Amino acid sequence: MLDRKEDLSDQELIDCILERLYGDPPPLGVPKEVLVPFESANPSLYEEFLSAQRGSKVTVRIPHRGDKRELMETVTRNATEEFSRHRLKRAADHNSRARALNDLQQHLGLPEAPLRIECYDMSHIQGSDYVGSMVVMEDGLPNKREYRRFKIKSDQGNDDFAAMEEVLTRRLTAYVEERGKPVAERSGKFAYPPQLLLVDGGKGQLSVAVKVLEALGLDEEIPVASLAKRFEEVYLPHRSEPVEVPRGSEALYLLQRIRDEAHRFAVSFHRELRGKRMTTSVLDGIPGLGEARRSRLVKELGGVTAVKKATLEELQAISWLPDSVAQAVWDKIHSPSRRDLR
Repeated sequence: MLDRKEDLSDQELIDCILERLYGDPPPLGVPKEVLVPFESANPSLYEEFLSAQRGSKVTVRIPHRGDKRELMETVTRNATEEFSRHRLKRAADHNSRARALNDLQQHLGLPEAPLRIECYDMSHIQGSDYVGSMVVMEDGLPNKREYRRFKIKSDQGNDDFAAMEEVLTRRLTAYVEERGKPVAERSGKFAYPPQLLLVDGGKGQLSVAVKVLEALGLDEEIPVASLAKRFEEVYLPHRSEPVEVPRGSEALYLLQRIRDEAHRFAVSFHRELRGKRMTTSVLDGIPGLGEARRSRLVKELGGVTAVKKATLEELQAISWLPDSVAQAVWDKIHSPSRRDLR
């Protein structure tokens, strides 16, 4: 469920949804066919990724006719109606936020209502462009000025636990260093601890967070919990069973909202890095195609894949792109060396 409009194209939104649904293997597995209302910005990448998850070929396509087209229309209509109900039910007001925070304190056994919650998530595709995100809610509302993004510096491969450990260590070490300075010398960037540290995942991610807190001597100061995607279960340290946070409660909804926001923020950063890398590899070094023109071209055509598929006539039809630059772009994409790579 998307609570707010983001600056995403239809193709980028489809990419975000595919990553959100299939980033971790779903309980029912990956289907052999995924129907979407708009084409992905990079369909071959996601078909390859989903095929690897399934162990056999997966296609991602738009249904244009027949029963599957009718099914897509029904799904779209149902989603529109559900979103309207959702917005009415979850209209944010101070009282519901206060109840959610107080309920969280009670259910999680916190010393105080968590007015500042930080949530962390990782994003990658098969280990490439690994990134982490930190999002912050204060008084139950997102504080985007406090959001932080992390490039994973060490070579983690597909190791979410090692990546999470690196991100939490960097953030909490910065807090310890800030705390040791005189107030006038603190930068404010990581000067405040969370009253609840939430990680996206289950017992494994939680154990990593506990390890980092203990290593820095913060385990008695900062409460920590994890929220597992599969069954929306909340785990606390030193407990084998999940904590009972009532389904449909404002408390669980608040945790889900910050977890989903952390995932969205991580995915958007991952997509940004991946897009820069892909754009550089294909469109770098073309005479007359500077950074501004390159970004505008990719955005206007709907992604790097669309640029690669464009004909020379389509490129030259772009009013702001000189014909000579359009020719250079086409020549670079269709040069013999690039055809050999494909």
